[in-house]
Parts: sequence; structure tokens; C-alpha cells
Amino acid sequence: MSSDSKDDEIFKALANGLRRKMLDVMKQAPQTTGALCDAFAEVDRCTVMQHLKVLEDADLIIVQRKGRERWNHLNPLPIKQVHDRWIGPYAARAVEVLDRIRTDLER
Repeated sequence: MSSDSKDDEIFKALANGLRRKMLDVMKQAPQTTGALCDAFAEVDRCTVMQHLKVLEDADLIIVQRKGRERWNHLNPLPIKQVHDRWIGPYAARAVEVLDRIRTDLER
């Protein structure tokens, strides 16, 4: 899969607010699917599973099965790669512009 295709999957996964909230919960600690269903009781189990599948396909979570339980672990590497490619360079440019503005204002 090309890098752009993988980026598209990551951005698609992160575009949904519920999926971002699920990642926030998993950032604290790995969660079982049942625990995530309890945490997001406003949606049914099938919907939680569909969202987890999108996150898994984007490699944003790593699934580990232990007996009958399915543990969902946050995989922060794809988010770091997006940051390094997209956010970091833009943020650096914005800081340069702000620094120039500050310097111009101080003159």
C-alpha cells in the first residue's frame, strides 16, 4: 500500500469524533472491546466494532486476543508519522512567520 493511501486511511479514521474519543480512552490504557462498549453506551456494540475496524485498518490500534477478550492498544506511530510529515513542517513555518511579525512590530 502506498504511503498516500495509508495516510488517507489514517485521516479518514481520525475524521470521526467518536473514533478520536476512543483513541483518547486507549491513550490512557489498553481497553477491552467490552470496556469500550460500556464507555460509549450511546452507540450499540456493532457500531463500536465497526469503528474499531476502521481504526485497526488504519493501524491506529493493535488488537490482541487473550482468551475470550479482545484488547485494543493504541498504536501512536501512524499519528507521529502524520505529525512529522504534515504538522511539524507547517508548524515550523507558522512559528517563523510569527517571529518575523514580532520582529517587525518591535522595530
